[in-house]
Amino acid sequence: MRHKEHLNLTTRKWISYIWLVYLPYTIALYLPINTVTDWFWSGLSVVFLVTYVLVIEVPRWRSITMPMELLITGLFSVFAFNFYLIIFPGWQIATILAERPKKYFRWFVTAYYAFLLSGVIRFNGYHPGILSLHNGAIVELAFPFISPIFAYLLASSMFRQRQLHQTNRRLQTIIQRDERERITRDLHDTLGQSFSMITIKTELAKKLLQKAPNKVAAELDDIEQTSRQNLQMVRKIVNNLHQKSLSETLLEQSKNLATAGVLLSTHGEEAALKWPTAIQSRLAAAMTEALTNVIRHANAHSVTIQFLLHNDHFQVLIQDDGHSKQLTRAGANGITGMQARMLEAKGTFTIVKNKKGTLVTLKLPKE
Repeated sequence: MRHKEHLNLTTRKWISYIWLVYLPYTIALYLPINTVTDWFWSGLSVVFLVTYVLVIEVPRWRSITMPMELLITGLFSVFAFNFYLIIFPGWQIATILAERPKKYFRWFVTAYYAFLLSGVIRFNGYHPGILSLHNGAIVELAFPFISPIFAYLLASSMFRQRQLHQTNRRLQTIIQRDERERITRDLHDTLGQSFSMITIKTELAKKLLQKAPNKVAAELDDIEQTSRQNLQMVRKIVNNLHQKSLSETLLEQSKNLATAGVLLSTHGEEAALKWPTAIQSRLAAAMTEALTNVIRHANAHSVTIQFLLHNDHFQVLIQDDGHSKQLTRAGANGITGMQARMLEAKGTFTIVKNKKGTLVTLKLPKE
């Protein structure tokens, strides 16, 4: 799955670079450079190229580079009547925003069409009647106008498809590996050793029947006690099988979040599926409560879950982008319940508000 995600990112990068084959046609409009105006627009074209590449290569700067790219191409549309350069952010930025809350795309598309329409109105003012249907210029403007909407819809469809593949992978993991490994591990760690002990004690009792009959009763009592302990172990294993794993919880909660219109993304999920059963079960219960709070109270558009394995503890970070006004509510037991689950296993639970929204941190010791 990681290979596929990396392949998708690489493919999107190359598509962004392929778009640049059209850039020389735009720059050619200002060549040869004879006037100050030609120098200005040619220089701004170079700034656009640098900004465009930074959007591709440095994601952490996108909050600055994406608005800058749109502003530059907007200036070309409004003042140079160049309606083709704005197609670049129309595709690139719209594709990136398809994986973010819809409000960001609404802001982008509003600014995009404001620049484009302003340029068209000014262009028609300088050349009255040039945008008539008979002229053909109006037809050429169709592509700049549909680009951001078409790109956003296409990228959104691909993003939902990847989410569907991820959901199917989780379900497949539950069926093929997770439950089988849990049962195997529990049987080996508990019943295997106990039954070996019963076998040894039974062989000893058979020998004592001939050499020391008076000691047989004590050995039989030990065998009886061990058998009772094994019975309790079997009951415990059966109870553990009813506990939810991380895969089951993520599968169930991803559906609930999707119904509520909240995007879910995870990091380190595949490695976390190998964590001990008891750890998964306790974290799964706390995660369920945390994600339920996101749906009910956070007013969030997206939530990210990060699974981290440290030298001495397991850690889960649940970050949403909501704007809940308060972390606790009168009569609500959700946070108290999560804290109690962590403390019961000598772990820790914290919940804080940050710039993004609300961050829930769950920690459990390895021992």
